[in-house]
Amino acid sequence: MNINEIARLAGVSRTTVSRYLNNGYVSEEKKEKIRAVIEKTGYQPSAQAQMLRTKKTKLVGVVLPKINSDTISREVAGISDVLSKRGYQIILANTNNDLEEELKSLSLFRDNQVDGVVFIATMFTRKHRQMLKEYKVPIVILGQKLEGYPCVYQDDYQAAFMIGEKFLEHGKNAAYIGVTEKDEAVGLRRKKGFEAALHKYKLTVPQEKTKTGDFTLESGYECARELFEEDPSIDSLMCATDTMAVGAMTYIKERGLRIPEDVQVVGIGDGTPGKIIDPKLTTVHFFYKTSGMEAASMLADLMESESGIKKEIKMGCEIVLRNSHRK
Repeated sequence: MNINEIARLAGVSRTTVSRYLNNGYVSEEKKEKIRAVIEKTGYQPSAQAQMLRTKKTKLVGVVLPKINSDTISREVAGISDVLSKRGYQIILANTNNDLEEELKSLSLFRDNQVDGVVFIATMFTRKHRQMLKEYKVPIVILGQKLEGYPCVYQDDYQAAFMIGEKFLEHGKNAAYIGVTEKDEAVGLRRKKGFEAALHKYKLTVPQEKTKTGDFTLESGYECARELFEEDPSIDSLMCATDTMAVGAMTYIKERGLRIPEDVQVVGIGDGTPGKIIDPKLTTVHFFYKTSGMEAASMLADLMESESGIKKEIKMGCEIVLRNSHRK
């Protein structure tokens, strides 16, 4: 079965069938005839022939920092939902938080046949900025804001301020576990939001009560151990991510302290670990799946139109009050 036979059976021209298969204009009457023949015969257009004809592969690259992450899996689910409905398949490139691997993946997708890229970013080095400047296919950045590029990102400052404001109502000796400030979203903006909440209550956190983790349970545990060995009187602990918060809670309970009576703990992200630990973690919910859907829709629009309009979307967030903070 080929395009000529479809045209003959439908009683239309070969050109009309070609327009139909490539989403061009065809009258409703002829569309119905062609659709009926395709359904009856089970005809499948040749993907290779379509690619040669349209210069489109219907493939999208997704560069992500780690695959075993609740946040990333929610974002990828949103990306996949939208792109599959719009006729695209996705190729995942997991970089394991290695910046050189990230650059290699971006380069691979730039030089090979994908129609566009979603880049779930953590930080931008000089090499990143130079590569993005030279990018030839549409790209949307997810998770970070970068001026001049289409992006979807969280309101990290506001999230940290909201949760910090809430738990500092009943805490005086606070500490903070964050990540490197080279990560502008999770590292810098969340720390700035927490500092704004401290300022509201006329509190400060000295440098020795601020530790830097690496997004993992283990780093949350180790940072908490360092903090409490240096100052056992800490009564409030905020973590930049839920995963690190759960690691910190594990150490605090091993130390024989009660949560939240002795030490209250809050996180950000509303991931699975915080929902299953006891007590359940007070946190901030980000709409990660929706973020992925927005990024995918933005990219599909860029791939399918010639407008080249670059949009920015800052997502909302909401506090999730559970049992790890004092009420």
